[in-house]
Amino acid sequence: MHRLTSTPQTVRWGVFDASFPPVLTVNSGDTVTLECVSGGPEVMPPPGSNFVIPPALAAIHAAKIPRAPGHLITGPVAVTGAEPGDMLEIHIDKIDFGAEWGYCGFRPLAGTIPEDFPETFLSHIPIDRERKTCRMPWGTELKLAPFFGVMGVAPPPQYRTISTVQPREHGGNLDNKELTEGSTLFLPVWAPGALFSAGDGHGVQGDGEVCINALETCLTGTFTLTLHKGGGARDPLLAYPRAETASHFISMGMHEDLDVAMKTALRQMIAFITSRTNLSRQEAYQFCSLAVDFHVTQTVNGEKGVHGLLRKGLLF
Repeated sequence: MHRLTSTPQTVRWGVFDASFPPVLTVNSGDTVTLECVSGGPEVMPPPGSNFVIPPALAAIHAAKIPRAPGHLITGPVAVTGAEPGDMLEIHIDKIDFGAEWGYCGFRPLAGTIPEDFPETFLSHIPIDRERKTCRMPWGTELKLAPFFGVMGVAPPPQYRTISTVQPREHGGNLDNKELTEGSTLFLPVWAPGALFSAGDGHGVQGDGEVCINALETCLTGTFTLTLHKGGGARDPLLAYPRAETASHFISMGMHEDLDVAMKTALRQMIAFITSRTNLSRQEAYQFCSLAVDFHVTQTVNGEKGVHGLLRKGLLF
């Protein structure tokens, strides 16, 4: 069991890079708890409000660490023995709230329809941890379903420093609301150690995340990291993020063109089905049309997302 708190030394702001040294090294099968905080000074509650800024987040703001547009992520965590071509299994054991509030808003030139909303609009939303709900400013109460918008390993080294905003083959800003407590994410390894990081806590989100934000909040996640040798980046059919929950297998696709993202998620699901069954590609394609639900994950990260959901129990 390991624990990483959020400090100026254990977080990166807005960037992934395979050259970043790990802040913690664990063995395959170890469990690590990552404290993750969210938000820059410009989205904090105003002075005198009832919302308290977590001390860890305030300390990061005060330290003025290098910042690129994107997310505060905790890590990276290296896994001993991980190397390109492997697969990292990330089981999400537990998710806890780290604040009594979250925020949601939009700004000019961002979101799904920026031409309709050229202004800045921001709300701070109270969270009831005991009841697991939040209350919108107009009174509507929503049930919370927390997950991490960003979970990723280091990207391919040739990419060098990249933004946390766009999800890619290393994972990152997937914004997939299915990846709640108890689910498992599988990521191909692209760099020695895998170098796992997480952040961008979401209290609740609809598919699409259309205005650009979910309920952005501070979360603490407990993850069990298991290394699978081979079956990752060396296999073109498995060199892409995938996941599963208690009830479904999940394929994913990301691309700036939503049509291409859909095709990728579909091809990934066909490859998954044929790897698990004796179905032909033609039969798997047909099966996807009858039994797989494809959802728009998000439309606001530049690289848009689609994920396919195949209910467990249908494969043989």
